[in-house]
Amino acid sequence: MNSSVAHWKLRFAQIEIIPCKVCGDKSSGVHYGVITCEGCKGFFRRSQSSVVNYQCPRQKNCVVDRVNRNRCQYCRLQKCLALGMSRDAVKFGRMSKKQREKVEDEVRFHRAQLVRPQGTTPSHSTPQPTETSPDSSVFDHQQQPSSSNQHVSYINSGYNYNGDLNTFPANGYTYTPQAIQFDLGSTDFVDSTTFDPQQQLEPIADANSLLITVVPPGPMTTNSHLELLTKTLTEAHTRTCLYTSEQVAEVFRKPTDVTSILVYKSMDHEQLWLDCAQKLTNIIQQLIEFAKMVPGFMKLSQDDQILLLKASSFEMSVLRMSRYVDTHSGYVMYGEVMMPSEAFTTADTSEMKLVNNTFEMAKSIAELKLTESELALYSASVLLQPDRPGLKNILDVQTLNQAILKALKYELDQTHKLPYKGDVRAFDILMGKLVDLRDLSSLHMETLAKFRCSAPHLEFPALHKELFSIESM
Repeated sequence: MNSSVAHWKLRFAQIEIIPCKVCGDKSSGVHYGVITCEGCKGFFRRSQSSVVNYQCPRQKNCVVDRVNRNRCQYCRLQKCLALGMSRDAVKFGRMSKKQREKVEDEVRFHRAQLVRPQGTTPSHSTPQPTETSPDSSVFDHQQQPSSSNQHVSYINSGYNYNGDLNTFPANGYTYTPQAIQFDLGSTDFVDSTTFDPQQQLEPIADANSLLITVVPPGPMTTNSHLELLTKTLTEAHTRTCLYTSEQVAEVFRKPTDVTSILVYKSMDHEQLWLDCAQKLTNIIQQLIEFAKMVPGFMKLSQDDQILLLKASSFEMSVLRMSRYVDTHSGYVMYGEVMMPSEAFTTADTSEMKLVNNTFEMAKSIAELKLTESELALYSASVLLQPDRPGLKNILDVQTLNQAILKALKYELDQTHKLPYKGDVRAFDILMGKLVDLRDLSSLHMETLAKFRCSAPHLEFPALHKELFSIESM
């Protein structure tokens, strides 16, 4: 065995502490360029046979985890390929120093998650399944996929849903007419980057006197934890955006489609509401997937998960909308067409206030020029607001929220070093907008309730009705 390879295999003898990148089961090492379990290693090897032709019986967006990995071979293979598994992938011993350090950090991170306060008994001796993990791209820059590798769209542009809620993928969210429910599979489910609220955490006050809770000092530095958290949320964000940054930029470059604008300006009032509701529902479907990949969210009680999603879904949708705003024209990408606010004109004063305020809020956030990582962190902080009325486990949500805010401030300090007005910095502006987002969400609920009372015969998408029910006001 090559001495370099032997050295690194010995050094990373405990790499198995990192869960399988594909299904979240206990890994057994690096196979075909990715950290996987024996099951996924064997599956990928078998999938490379020339006679294999997997087909997905659903919509090519099946969940792949330890429980469901054998239900759809097509989606399992797509996830393997998306993570970088390849017969031609570089071997573990040929990783660059930077890549090896990333793996070392992740090993230490997962080891830290197994450390419990004295006097407690760990519920599991191995990490639990995870849909994503903090460093799925460790091998991205060195490996070249084999000729049999296929391009997969879900890793770049989010999952593609057909709008049929009866076929919504059973990867943690299922709809029933009574309530939003999460199929957790196991009540002890913990994703690979969960900050355990039961750990003894060390409070640190930042420059704004905001109490931020971080993981206590250990083999990893505070910044390493923040970077892993940021990486995880960035991956969750980019995987669940309907359009990539490149696709958005391409639409921005297209000439204005005057015909489409005229169509919306002349659209029937009720039809316009339904069209907007369907577009909003499509975004929220992605945001549900994003929420499930936010560290710690799936450890919260089901009631708290539902409450947080109901309270934040419109606010997070506005944040997603900011990705699609052209700050020069004020137009927003709607579907794949750029639309001005005037395209949604109605005779109702409150509706126009909602439209204008929503456009203005999205534009003001777009003007901050947040990176995708910063937008992901800010979205997660909006999701995990500990002062939502009715929240039961406030302390756990607060702990997670403060860790995310710490990571957000760290990122902004790198990219937005100069203040905007006087000594007001980007972080302060974003914190101030939390109140404005809530006011906008309340305006949305009031306007929607008024419209639904005037048009009770209209059938809104099921998920939309559940999240924005009049009864929940």
